[in-house]
Amino acid sequence: MSEGEAEGPPRPALCKAMCPAGEFARRRRQKRLHRLELGPDRQADPARAVKEFSRPAAGQAPPPPCDLRPPEVLLATVHHLLGRSVAEASEVSPAERCAFVADRLRAVRLDLALQRPPASPCAAVLERAVLYLLHAGARLCNEAPARFDAHLHDGQLRETFAALRRAYRRPAAHPAQPRFQALFLLYHLGSPDALWQILQLSDDIRSSPDLKAALAIHWAFLERNFARFFRLARQLPYLPSCALHPHLAKTRRLALLAFSHGFHAKNCRYPLARLSHLLAIDSLEEAADLCRVHGLTVMEGSVVFQKGSFRDSASLDNRTSLLLVDGKWKGTLLDLSEKVCS
Repeated sequence: MSEGEAEGPPRPALCKAMCPAGEFARRRRQKRLHRLELGPDRQADPARAVKEFSRPAAGQAPPPPCDLRPPEVLLATVHHLLGRSVAEASEVSPAERCAFVADRLRAVRLDLALQRPPASPCAAVLERAVLYLLHAGARLCNEAPARFDAHLHDGQLRETFAALRRAYRRPAAHPAQPRFQALFLLYHLGSPDALWQILQLSDDIRSSPDLKAALAIHWAFLERNFARFFRLARQLPYLPSCALHPHLAKTRRLALLAFSHGFHAKNCRYPLARLSHLLAIDSLEEAADLCRVHGLTVMEGSVVFQKGSFRDSASLDNRTSLLLVDGKWKGTLLDLSEKVCS
């Protein structure tokens, strides 16, 4: 069974705790409770335990109603996962916290799929899940693959976006829909299918400020107007910047390739400081490193663009960006979620 779809009629959900009592007792007995599920005295705390994800096996009977959490409990669970006790736990590394929260969010999404509640509470839960995954992906991009698997994280985020957009298609009031449709487009930058899906939305959604800004960036990318792309990227709020972040390295590579052809001339030098500003790079040292990785020569504060020396096979590293992402972050995840999802 897919996490995003369930077959048969909606199922009742009767579990009033973040973790069903049976699972809590079993994991406590097996000593499989996560550090974030323990109290200050390092003892098992049922008020901190959260249902972990377990993939349904083929032919397996669906879980009983006492193991399914209703929408209000799922929303409280997501608030707990975004709250200070989890998001700022100093004894747990950011990568470990992300692994814990991402697993519990998968369980939340599965509970939603199995019971299929009304569209509005379903969207409210999934919007906050998308928000967390975008935030975590941008913050942890420098982590080693052994600590943070960007590919798996991307897969979960795409699945959560898909589940959220299915909820939006059901009749209900979704006040945050334009904002999250814009995030979907930014995260799928350059995708013809994503653009086509956005263009099928109603006029009132497409005319929202959030979606107009996302479409402007999308068109700038497709037109290879890199100056406009990065100028618009500077103006984005924090969460849209997180959605755009995975595409920064690719866009900068395309810009350097275009410059290698456009400024390919004997004795032509392009100021490194101007290039750094144009591509919204945090420092001159980072800009110089980016040029050298792509086979370009940096000398005396300038870049020598030679199309024959450009290396298109250089690895794409999505580093953290103070100018375009991290410098815009302030407050807490809960504050951000209530502001964005309201």
